[in-house]
Amino acid sequence: MDIIEILKKDYQRFPINQTYSIYAPDVYFQDPLNKFRGVKRYQKMINFIQTWFLDPKMDLHNIQRLGDTIKTEWTLSWNTPLPWKPRISIPGWSELGLNSDGLIVSHVDYWNCSPLDVVKQHF
Repeated sequence: MDIIEILKKDYQRFPINQTYSIYAPDVYFQDPLNKFRGVKRYQKMINFIQTWFLDPKMDLHNIQRLGDTIKTEWTLSWNTPLPWKPRISIPGWSELGLNSDGLIVSHVDYWNCSPLDVVKQHF
């Protein structure tokens, strides 16, 4: 199956049953709050979202491949497990770098809002 199709399906069911085999074992991940290497660590982060966020959803708006780079545009949303269960929304995009084997070697997320804006959505 084409990596674009795999990613589309992963976004649809996020964070459940993600396809970790499309990532290199030492994939580099970065977002405004995290920076690390390794697919195992990436799995732990996804499991954290699955465990602690209520009704997490990843809406994919656009996906395109340009050579060895895939760019996705998305909105991540969830309810925070606070008594009033606010719905949090982060619009952003990802740049995924591919190696010669077609595996994702870097996954860098960018947000269209600041981490402070995300905190403010809770109140």
